[in-house]
Amino acid sequence: MHSIRRQLLIWLLSLVIVGVGFAGWLIYRQALAEANELFDYQLQQIAAALPSEPFSSVLTSRSESDEGVVIQIWNRNGSLMYYSHPRVPLAPHAELGFSTEVTPRGVWRVYSAIVGDNVVQLAQPLSIRNRLAAGVAWRTLWPLVLLLPFLGLAVWVIVGRGLAPLQRVTRALDTRHPEALEPLPDNRLPQEVKPVVHALNALLDRLATALDTQKAFVADAAHELRTPLAAVQIQAQLVARAHDDDARKEALSDLHAGIARATRLAEQLLALARSEPDSKTPLKPVDLHALLDDCVGASVLLAQQRGVDLGIETSDSATIDGDPEALRVMLNNLIDNATKYTPEGGRVDVSLKVEDGRPVVRIADSGPGIAADERERVFDRFYRVGEGASRARTDVAGSGLGLAIVRRIALQHGAMVALGESPAGGLLVTVRF
Repeated sequence: MHSIRRQLLIWLLSLVIVGVGFAGWLIYRQALAEANELFDYQLQQIAAALPSEPFSSVLTSRSESDEGVVIQIWNRNGSLMYYSHPRVPLAPHAELGFSTEVTPRGVWRVYSAIVGDNVVQLAQPLSIRNRLAAGVAWRTLWPLVLLLPFLGLAVWVIVGRGLAPLQRVTRALDTRHPEALEPLPDNRLPQEVKPVVHALNALLDRLATALDTQKAFVADAAHELRTPLAAVQIQAQLVARAHDDDARKEALSDLHAGIARATRLAEQLLALARSEPDSKTPLKPVDLHALLDDCVGASVLLAQQRGVDLGIETSDSATIDGDPEALRVMLNNLIDNATKYTPEGGRVDVSLKVEDGRPVVRIADSGPGIAADERERVFDRFYRVGEGASRARTDVAGSGLGLAIVRRIALQHGAMVALGESPAGGLLVTVRF
């Protein structure tokens, strides 16, 4: 598991180490430049301090060491008069001024000048200057290197203090009761932590809304199921008490109808639960033309039994990304509602058109329709339009969930559902994807 504290420690220390290394390189380069200036000046001063008389009478000894300054002296005839370090292989001819010479014994800084009647060549290994510059850089940086462990400890403590508000938020969430969904306090929090707390509070608010909706759904479902189940129980008792075949047959018919209503309600509740917006059902291309044909074809026989003329006026080719089973439930609910509330001898017209590149499904019936002030409320769960003279049909039984399911599935697919008045005076349902 990744630790922000550990990652910050590693990155900050890495940056410090890189910075110290870069600073050390700059100090070394600066110290080397100053050492070069100093030692070049020293070579000039040594050359100027040499006497101009013949060196054979002044310098007679030779050193076998190759450390320090190497001196070679020629006379004007080119004869070598003095060589202080015979083991150091330098150029046999002097080049006046400063130069850098590479030899098998390393790189040398050479200064040549004319002193009196002689030519003097002084050479010094650059390794001496490099060691001096490195020593200066190290003496400058070693206190910082020693401070690195303490700096790491300080970073660890400071980062821990900076992350303390997150730990307080974590403890506040861990100690909460599962049903405690009130917002987290955001006082005394740094600016970097407040967005996280605000996002958590927004999530808690959505979760509270979802739980309230779920509780209301369960309560409404239990209430709605209680009525048909009670009716089934009474009808079962009537079957048991029937004294003749006719009474028993009538009671069984009522029992079957009650079971069918309870089954229909259970199916609608299940469809509504499956149509929640957070469904993880993967979407895939759906041929709306073929799906609408199937749904209308499956409802034709039932519509004929009700004496309703059901058919497709127009059906363009259209494909969308969606859940085919959910779309089938939505279309079946709309077609079933239209045929169920259309009186005998009426008609239901279904159409699929592509308008401005978007599929539009319309289902128009010649039934009683829905008043304009109730068209929005009918999408609420378990809400049913009050029964009037125009809606008094003995074969109409519903749960008030059909249009709620339709809207939920439409929202899942980015579609809008609108209710209006059909040309025949009934209800016009428009689903615009």
